[in-house]
Amino acid sequence: GKQFDVTRERIRQIETKALRKLRHPSRADKLKSFVEGDNKD
Repeated sequence: GKQFDVTRERIRQIETKALRKLRHPSRADKLKSFVEGDNKD
C-alpha cells in the first residue's frame, strides 16, 4: 500500500512539473493564441 502511495505522489509531482512547463509564458502565449483562434471559429 505504501509503495503504491509513493508512486502516486511521484506521478503527481511529475504532472505538476509538466503543468508548470505548460504555464510558462512563451508556451502559454502560443497555446492561448491557438486555443483562442480555434474558439473564434
